Amino acid sequence: MKLTDLTITQAHQGLKKKEFSALELCKAYLDKIKERDREIFAFLTVNTEKALSQAKKIDNLISAGKKLPILTGIPTAIKDNILVEGIKCTAGSKILEDYIAPYDATVIKKLKEEDCLILGKTNLDEFGMGSSTENSAFGPTHNPHDLTRVPGGSSGGSAAAVAANECVCALGSDTGGSIRQPASFCGVVGLRPTYGAVSRYGLIAFVSSLDQISPVAKTVEDTRIIFETIKGKDCLDSNSVEKPAPVKKLKIRELKIGVPKEYFVKGIDPEVAKVIKAAIKKYEEIGVKIEEVSLPYTEYALPAYYIINPSEASANLARYDGIKYGYSAKEAKDLMEIYLKSKGEGFGQEVRRRIILGTYSLSAGYYEAYYLRAQKVRTLVKNDFEKVFEKVDAIFTPVSPVLPFKIGERIEDPLPMYLVDVYTVPISLAGLPALSLPVGKAANLPVGLQIIGKPFEESKILEIGEIFEKTCPR
Repeated sequence: MKLTDLTITQAHQGLKKKEFSALELCKAYLDKIKERDREIFAFLTVNTEKALSQAKKIDNLISAGKKLPILTGIPTAIKDNILVEGIKCTAGSKILEDYIAPYDATVIKKLKEEDCLILGKTNLDEFGMGSSTENSAFGPTHNPHDLTRVPGGSSGGSAAAVAANECVCALGSDTGGSIRQPASFCGVVGLRPTYGAVSRYGLIAFVSSLDQISPVAKTVEDTRIIFETIKGKDCLDSNSVEKPAPVKKLKIRELKIGVPKEYFVKGIDPEVAKVIKAAIKKYEEIGVKIEEVSLPYTEYALPAYYIINPSEASANLARYDGIKYGYSAKEAKDLMEIYLKSKGEGFGQEVRRRIILGTYSLSAGYYEAYYLRAQKVRTLVKNDFEKVFEKVDAIFTPVSPVLPFKIGERIEDPLPMYLVDVYTVPISLAGLPALSLPVGKAANLPVGLQIIGKPFEESKILEIGEIFEKTCPR
């Protein structure tokens, strides 16, 4: 097996047994990036010198017989909206093109405590606004399975880097599906944790009530390892909480899984539906009880999301004024012109669109008609899930209604692009954990099953995912 094919566990064992050095492992991935990333463009910044220096230090620790945490020396990529001290953090935007992070995000501190090897920063839709990684100010990322297609978004760079074996694992973020959808499109595993399970400190804010830092990896086991490392309460994020994982071991024949009828209606690609139904059938064959359930407010989730999303985004992005940091317009007569020109020139089209929509939704006379009403719908969506979870342990749905689409196919019209998130957005509104698990291919392109759990039951949905991996190894 090539070094770049290894999982976290395999790489950890190899380092412990001295089958290869941390420097050799690091160089293998840097060589892979040089070889493949010209055509994929998963990385915006490659941290070559620092990564090699860190690898040498890790080899010294191994030589000294020090105990190695499981993520020590593991080549990892970080989405470029998560701060890593001393490295550029652009959020995929020209407005932050030259911004150097002055501190580490809490999740980065936790990875560094384990001596994790940070290879670089990955591409994304600008400020996380998109479902294809075509909205990056620096160019689109390509899907490693078919370079003419998108890798999904907004964490397309992280998912593509893992799928192309340019890193062992990566961190992304998920607002309305930004880790799950690219994980599905790229055929890797992505976990959106429960809102509050992972600190958001050091994540560039997009939609504060929805954003969640999320891991993406080659296997469910690897995903679990990263999540266990980065989760937990943080005094720097008042929304973060500490919840102990349930210790009860799953019994397959006692498992009840709900399948919402609203997720298999007109609009889903028949090939996607076929792969998902086949995966559900495999669970049924090993003794899992499958039950049809209903989430009637599903159809209202996407409209509510696209009121809440731009509203909070418009408030969060107000800080990019051309004065404090980031891009500042050069030719401006007065302060107001600096504000207007800096935002107009620094932000891309999709970001400007959402700022305008959000500002309108929050403006006097419209707040109650739009934002407040959307929050009420959000409560109804959450109630839907709570009722269903009284009867079942988890919920199965597709991640996306469509296969990875061609680059340029949807970028001109925002509505078809927004509809790609129709199966992931309700989970985000309800603050629930969900796993994107690769379960097959259609037209030679990956398809992901979404496994949705109760709040803070990440361990349960990960275990359900592992059942499929063991039963149907890739």
